[in-house]
Amino acid sequence: MTQRHADQVVLITGAGRGIGAATARLLAERAAAVGVFDIDEGLAKATAAAIVQIGGRAIPLVADAADRSQVMQAAKTLADAFGPLTGVVNDAIWIRYGPIEDVTDDVLGRMFDVGIKGAFWGVQALLAYKGDAPAAVVNITSPVSEVGSAGTSSYTAVKGAIASITRQLAVELGPKGLRVNAVTPGAVPTPGARAIVDEAGYEKRKAQTPLGRLGSEEEIAAAIAYLLSEDASFVTGTILRADGGITVKSV
Repeated sequence: MTQRHADQVVLITGAGRGIGAATARLLAERAAAVGVFDIDEGLAKATAAAIVQIGGRAIPLVADAADRSQVMQAAKTLADAFGPLTGVVNDAIWIRYGPIEDVTDDVLGRMFDVGIKGAFWGVQALLAYKGDAPAAVVNITSPVSEVGSAGTSSYTAVKGAIASITRQLAVELGPKGLRVNAVTPGAVPTPGARAIVDEAGYEKRKAQTPLGRLGSEEEIAAAIAYLLSEDASFVTGTILRADGGITVKSV
């Protein structure tokens, strides 16, 4: 375990599995204290327990990212346990793919509530429970925020909004000592993604990626950790593509 992120206290939404869990593990391995925020109690507790077992600092935070009061309470619990927050990773998402004519009010509402509102509440929680030290927000976007992809209109709307919010908040919150950036993951076969993308879909994405392979959860976690670190102390308003080049090839 290194001390690369010592003295950092980071809230990570959607951290029970996938990229969020990988980010929690990596930050904890580098001496950060992490809040494993997830709506699934079993996943949140299991991820936090695994971190504690290897000597890391983590607590499970069972909450719904779409609910402002729950997000704020989770941030308070984390701050009470480990001190003022220094960062938030807005990774929580609820996804359904399909043609535009099949989009329902319920589906669109839930995707917006978790993906867009959840990011707002995460930033507000950081502002409420950070200390005097500089702090950082890392949002998660997608290549579909820049290029078209059939059947992803709702998801594209969420991720496009997150990219715009990232840039806007970098300007608004810079004077308050907050850096705001985002990571754009490429094709990464996370448990959540595998529920909606089959093997043929991943083979197609692999063929479209200049590096000729899929990404890993750990590679995306490393990009997120960089943006939270002192190495990125003069980086804000940036959309960091950790996508194997798929976005630029599509453009």
